[in-house]
Amino acid sequence: MLKRFAILLFCGFLTISMQAQNFGGGVILGLSTSQVGGDNLGGFNKAGLLIGFFANKSISELLSFQMEMNYIQKGSNNPKMNENRTPDISTSYIEVPLLLQYHQSNKLKIEGGVQTGYLIDGYYNDLDGERPKYNDINPFINYDIGLLLGIDYNYSKNISLNTRISNSIFPIGVEDYEDQAIYNYSRKGKYNSVLSFALHYNF
Repeated sequence: MLKRFAILLFCGFLTISMQAQNFGGGVILGLSTSQVGGDNLGGFNKAGLLIGFFANKSISELLSFQMEMNYIQKGSNNPKMNENRTPDISTSYIEVPLLLQYHQSNKLKIEGGVQTGYLIDGYYNDLDGERPKYNDINPFINYDIGLLLGIDYNYSKNISLNTRISNSIFPIGVEDYEDQAIYNYSRKGKYNSVLSFALHYNF
């Protein structure tokens, strides 16, 4: 229900932005590199897709508000699974970031905000392959709420180069909230950390 509401809200916002003064919008295409804090693996070794749309509105000469809807792949990667047998993680989300952007110059914007991801798919990978469930337990909760910071550089009139770092503020694993552990992970929970690089094409 919340996912449908978010999609409808964004579509309405994007439609208004194409018709109203001081509104803008565009598309996003990029790459995510991620890790999962608390899964006993380290490094931004998981590469994934980042595809989406955005709409924005000027608040003042120095500030603007931007709303996005993105498909993003997250998780962790264990290149030494044959040695330590620690499973890695693959997840994908529909994500809705809400951003406040500070226009430091005509070329550069600094942005920050919150984002809510809605889980599409998630599973562990180990030497036996994909494990979408363990003892009939879905391994990940349906939402990933996080904070983000980023920089946006206007390369041309229509194209900007964007880089961001984001992190979950709540654990993403079902077992992080229950007594039964799926794997021997940190009891502090697992958190998505993402470093992304994207091209924004402004209509």
